[in-house]
Amino acid sequence: MRWLKLCAKRNRCFLEAVEEMTMNDVPQPLEEKPNQPDIAAPSALPPEEIDRLTDDIIAALKTVYDPEIPSDIYELGLIYRVDIDDARNVAIDMTLTAPGCPVAGEMPGWVENAVSLVAGVQSVKVSMVFDPPWDQSRMSDEARVALDMW
Repeated sequence: MRWLKLCAKRNRCFLEAVEEMTMNDVPQPLEEKPNQPDIAAPSALPPEEIDRLTDDIIAALKTVYDPEIPSDIYELGLIYRVDIDDARNVAIDMTLTAPGCPVAGEMPGWVENAVSLVAGVQSVKVSMVFDPPWDQSRMSDEARVALDMW
């Protein structure tokens, strides 16, 4: 049985296959850590397909830019969660750099449009979340370089 988890590595969300487990294996409780991902139920999708979808979804997210900031929303750390179910429906939780962002009403649509173009994706649902609030620590090194924020 394969277990999936949503990982955050320098604020980059991606799905990764976790070690092979047998039916006799009992998952151990996870140590509490900030931004610790949840372990999801086993997937019927082959690991190679999950990897391909994950890479293509990340590439699609990297085409969406906040018009006021010269860095894509993925590198800015605005994507909090990406979940792909067995039917290839994608659920995304995202935030904004500030709740009063002028494109708050439009950006979820941009994300939905970009991800819906990924081959194999059946549907996309984008939810706007503000907990936890975004801060600069969520930005990748690539975004910091682009914004000259060292």
